[in-house]
Amino acid sequence: MNKDTCECGHVNPKGTLLCESCGNPIAEKEKKELLDMKYEGSARRSQTYKKTVVDKVWNFFSSVKVGVWLIVITLIASAIGTIFPQKQFIPPTATASEFYKEEYGFFGDLYYQLGFHDLYGSWWYIILVASIGISLVIASLDRFVPLYRALKKQGVTRHESFLKRQRYYSSTQIDTIELDGIIKKFASRRYKVREENGNLLAEKGRFSRWGPYVNHCGLILFLFGAMLRSVPGMYVDEVLWVREGEIEVIPGTEGKYYLENKDFIMEVYEKDKEDEVFEEAITRVGDGSVVKNFQSNVVLYERMGDIVHGAEPELKEVTRKEIKVNDPLKFESFSLYQVDYKLNELNEMSFSLIDKETEESFGQISVDLIEPEETYELGNGYKVELATYLPDFYYNSEGLPATKTRIPNNPAFVFKMYTPDKPEGEASLVAIQQTIEASDNNQYKMKFEGVETKDLTALTVRKDLTLWFLGIGGAIFMVGVIQGMYWNHRRIWIKHTNGTVHIAAHTNKNWYGLSRELDTLLDGTNLEIPKDQKEKS
Repeated sequence: MNKDTCECGHVNPKGTLLCESCGNPIAEKEKKELLDMKYEGSARRSQTYKKTVVDKVWNFFSSVKVGVWLIVITLIASAIGTIFPQKQFIPPTATASEFYKEEYGFFGDLYYQLGFHDLYGSWWYIILVASIGISLVIASLDRFVPLYRALKKQGVTRHESFLKRQRYYSSTQIDTIELDGIIKKFASRRYKVREENGNLLAEKGRFSRWGPYVNHCGLILFLFGAMLRSVPGMYVDEVLWVREGEIEVIPGTEGKYYLENKDFIMEVYEKDKEDEVFEEAITRVGDGSVVKNFQSNVVLYERMGDIVHGAEPELKEVTRKEIKVNDPLKFESFSLYQVDYKLNELNEMSFSLIDKETEESFGQISVDLIEPEETYELGNGYKVELATYLPDFYYNSEGLPATKTRIPNNPAFVFKMYTPDKPEGEASLVAIQQTIEASDNNQYKMKFEGVETKDLTALTVRKDLTLWFLGIGGAIFMVGVIQGMYWNHRRIWIKHTNGTVHIAAHTNKNWYGLSRELDTLLDGTNLEIPKDQKEKS
């Protein structure tokens, strides 16, 4: 029930249109138009079985139209993903849900809700990419396997209806034919010639038929490499900000490696000391701030032992490095690149608790703007509590104090001051050049004493174990493109029967080239050169 038997006796898989052996049309014997040789009339699963759920899924993904639409949808999604910055490019201390809404309004919030802010890591984008891969695999198998079978099993002696319905065909009335000379001519043009009962099949360039499938293999490997980027440990692209004198864990290392910023150095071009080639640029800037070099002098540490919550890690120095632009620190599969910096960021602010009338000081506190303490004891019954800390102070749309980011660009504090004579405490909001007291009767206030700043360096942490997949996949893809573009599959059949010589020819592309080659191969013989029946019709 799953086989179709041709009149020549060859048993073909169910759904075969042209007999694998003789080429006789099995289902279209009465038609006279040219044969569709796209897949040699082979039995494709998607065109044969259409009943079960597996059949429907297979047929869906085997469709070229479905594959094209999946690619188009993915391209559109990728384009939308460039409208607003991806989450890795927003300020490192900003919350994504708040950042997109505050910066871009309703469309920014919708952009975040739909997952476009983390496009390449979103589940639906990964499903799209996986669907393209599935479509490539199924579409390739649906065509490659039956095509390979049909080409491998093709016979030399082909049915006359097969020959007559080829695009290039001729017939010559002749009693005898000199095959040896024809075979030598074919061999001189690099044709592989098979002979059977006085009939010939000359073929060359069959390998070009596999170009699209090699192409698909490369694409599948490339897509697999792209999907691997979502697997933990395979791909890291993070920005690490480190202040001078501080140690931070390196993202993507699972807490194994730490980096200390010993010193950040920035050099600028000086107008009176530089070559003439830089003078124009320095003059154009005006303030002489053309950066000559910026670098981070760092120490790389490796954590010893396991991570213990709440305990300081035991670190072992691995190496020291001066990281400059295009001169990264490399270790294991990681690379740390110098990409940005920030000078003189507020790091610590000092305040004194004083009596407003007498200006008497009862002690001084230093507030770490990165990790502030909640309570500061001054002794003798005096203490200060940090009730609220707003690193980047502003008034929101409701007129209430809020913070834009967690970076101390414009710090503000709500202090509660406790003294022996004011045990219930007094509160005030202290910002740069601004103090707002909860009560006009406050006896005490926090007086600004000084500020300490630090330079920050920004390093891009990169690790990419998928490059081999992407590179090899891209190379295989290009091999398939060249294989299918610069060669073509040509076949010429010669059949001598009942005093008539039938000649037919087919190619998968470049019909004009085939026509010229037929003129060369049959020149000097008494055989009629095949003509293009498509033009004739």
